[in-house]
Amino acid sequence: MKNLEMERNRYFLKDSVRLELDFSQTAQNRGVAPPPLQKPCLEGIPRIALPDGNETLERLGGKAVGECILQRKSVRKYTNVPLTLDELSMLLWATQGVRKVLGPECAMRTVPSAGARHTFETYLAVSRVDSLQPGLYRYLPFDNALAQLRLDDNIGYEASMVCFGQKFIASAAVTFFWTTLPERMEWRYDLAAHKVIALDAGHVCQNLYLACQSIGAGTCAIAAYDQAGCDKLLGIDGKDEFTLYIAPVGKR
Repeated sequence: MKNLEMERNRYFLKDSVRLELDFSQTAQNRGVAPPPLQKPCLEGIPRIALPDGNETLERLGGKAVGECILQRKSVRKYTNVPLTLDELSMLLWATQGVRKVLGPECAMRTVPSAGARHTFETYLAVSRVDSLQPGLYRYLPFDNALAQLRLDDNIGYEASMVCFGQKFIASAAVTFFWTTLPERMEWRYDLAAHKVIALDAGHVCQNLYLACQSIGAGTCAIAAYDQAGCDKLLGIDGKDEFTLYIAPVGKR
């Protein structure tokens, strides 16, 4: 990610007068090929096919949208009941599902994103999901599958520790870790990308709240975490890709 202080100095003058960005110099306008819409998955990594997320959303989402909005709240206490693979697939679809691919630089998903650039990758610390062994996974929305990155019976505890020991995270059935690859947004918006990346994260997590509410589950958005610890847990470099937002999920 480009240096934040450089961004501030370029975007604002010292007297707070707005400095306009020159969007004619973005990578897109210079004819640079866009970054891939999904982070490549290394060959040989096991993949688990997921049920159709749209179908499970229609089948499992029994509550009306208005009811889910009215009842939405942060939940920090979870039962030991596991999520089903159908339920997890529905939550993934609701937060990052691909509705339509418009081209190599643009795809429509179930959440809004500036310029449909969608910079996020979804990692899952799975503790209790039927049909899945505990461990770390990455969602592959364009393949409707999970990449099994590693098996780890202690993944829930490890997720808690990189969030400054917040104990309730360790009791979750699964914890969502959203990372960002800023280059995807910078390709179109240059230094203006960083603001809309942060806004996009809110869209994703709100959909998770409402989708959880519809299946009798709960979540709690987490922004207090050890940046280096989270990035290390997920196996990412912390520069070109880094953790941005976290949300544990469990049955209420």
